[in-house]
Amino acid sequence: MIAKIEQLLKEVEALKASNAEEIEALRIKYLSKKGEVSQLMKELREVPNELKKEVGMKLNELKNKAQERITSLKSQYETQDTSADELDLTRTAYPIELGTRHPITLVKNEIIDIFSSLGFSIAEGPEIEDDWHVFSALNFAEDHPARDMQDTFFIESHPDIVLRTHTSSVQTRVMDYAKPPIRIICPGRVYRNEAISYRAHCFFHQLEALYIDKNVSFADLKQVLLHFAQELFGKETKIRLRPSYFPFTEPSAEMDISCNICGGKGCPFCKNTGWVEILGCGMVDPNVLEANGIDSNEYSGYALGMGIERITNLKYQVSDLRLFSENDTRFLKEFESAH
Repeated sequence: MIAKIEQLLKEVEALKASNAEEIEALRIKYLSKKGEVSQLMKELREVPNELKKEVGMKLNELKNKAQERITSLKSQYETQDTSADELDLTRTAYPIELGTRHPITLVKNEIIDIFSSLGFSIAEGPEIEDDWHVFSALNFAEDHPARDMQDTFFIESHPDIVLRTHTSSVQTRVMDYAKPPIRIICPGRVYRNEAISYRAHCFFHQLEALYIDKNVSFADLKQVLLHFAQELFGKETKIRLRPSYFPFTEPSAEMDISCNICGGKGCPFCKNTGWVEILGCGMVDPNVLEANGIDSNEYSGYALGMGIERITNLKYQVSDLRLFSENDTRFLKEFESAH
């Protein structure tokens, strides 16, 4: 056994390595739990008692020499100068890849900037809401379909508590404590009990706006909508308003913009109509004002709301809504240049 130790001592003294991988391989060969030194330590138990002291001393010498030699090789490798030939002068000084903003965030921030320039401030509220702020304060009838389980997520143990279906609940909360004039935008995540597909999801993002003051008219709303559309989609964008119905506005309308892909000439994206619907709007129903403690004889206002995913689809032609929530880095990298 002493002869084997002497042989290993000669090997250890002659050890050489040219890179970190070779050094690690030597460490494993000689010093790991299954390495040469460990195996000899196990065999020490079988050595006659009169030889154990001598063999043990030799083993310790081998272990120390192996550790010193491998440490020395590491030190030489880490401190050696890199030659000019090995330098990659084209390599970036920042090897850590930077992240990118999510397309939903990009579009949301762009919309917020447009309304902020018009004097709107941001208001936020809870995603877990009560029936009053989501439905009753917004003039939803007791038997309105939106209150059904197939449209809304209810908390089973508290039937009066729901996941908000629209950010209009933030508007009602602001009207609880603020006095007109009120000029706010309400961005946030909302939830609807819908089957997930390429065109629908059980959660998505909305941004709503509310303006209440004296003598607010539908003409004011139309001017804001035109400014918003042209700022977001380009100065050539046209808008049209179609009569619609929402419990919290009267009169109500849906707004279309001229298709930003074909320029209003007609294409598959706009179903050859030249128009694409992007939001709903209208004058705040007097019942909503009164329910929230605002005198409808003195004040009037308008409200509008849009799905941010819908706007993002129009700007970037994303064909599948599920891509927005799957966190596929290949999809997110496509928006690096959109910052």
